[in-house]
Amino acid sequence: MKYSNRRRPSLPPRSAFAGFRFPPEVIMVAVRLYLRYDLSYRDVEELLIERGVEADHVTVFRLLADAARFCRHAPGGRWIVDETYVKVNGVWRYVHRAVDQHGQVIDVLLSTRRDAAAARRFFRRAMTILKARPTEVVTDAAPVYPAVLDELVPSAWHHVERHANNRIEADHSQLKHRLRPMRGLQTDRTAQIIAGHAFMQNLRRGHYELGVDAPRGLRVAAAFTELATPI
Repeated sequence: MKYSNRRRPSLPPRSAFAGFRFPPEVIMVAVRLYLRYDLSYRDVEELLIERGVEADHVTVFRLLADAARFCRHAPGGRWIVDETYVKVNGVWRYVHRAVDQHGQVIDVLLSTRRDAAAARRFFRRAMTILKARPTEVVTDAAPVYPAVLDELVPSAWHHVERHANNRIEADHSQLKHRLRPMRGLQTDRTAQIIAGHAFMQNLRRGHYELGVDAPRGLRVAAAFTELATPI
């Protein structure tokens, strides 16, 4: 079965930066530096302080992703789900992630446990945000998934097979590479930069109706320019 991963975009009617004390252009540069290049939070913080700018990057990139959601392609019907690990203030946390068959990152969720409650929260949030439901879900053999999927998406085919989720395991390595220069995540809140990484991955891979006519290497810059127009 062929799935469509496109839908007509509609731009947000008002500024996503309403109420912020810095111009949108300043915020856009700050977030782009932080998410696009291998810089730590402290690196970008220092660069901005030198220019007299202090901003909460976690809040800002979430606003950007929220504004861009109007331009996001609908996900495919095949969701490949897995978890990886990150350390937050010296304590291991689970990162639940999913990609579709087109390589779009569906969603990410940081949790303290790898249990049914976390899996349920992950699927519910992803389906609510995207207003989409999978027709096929690929997971490893973790015992928490069958009951959760039967409860939330009983019509979806649950595919469990060795190496079936290699695609997302390879995707985890890109996340780990991005986190490596950050010198550690200090709180669960700052760990939400993981969602910013997913946002940037989807921009680069063309899963937003942003920067689509630009060369691949310039897609992120073009997308940020287009996103700055309506906000």
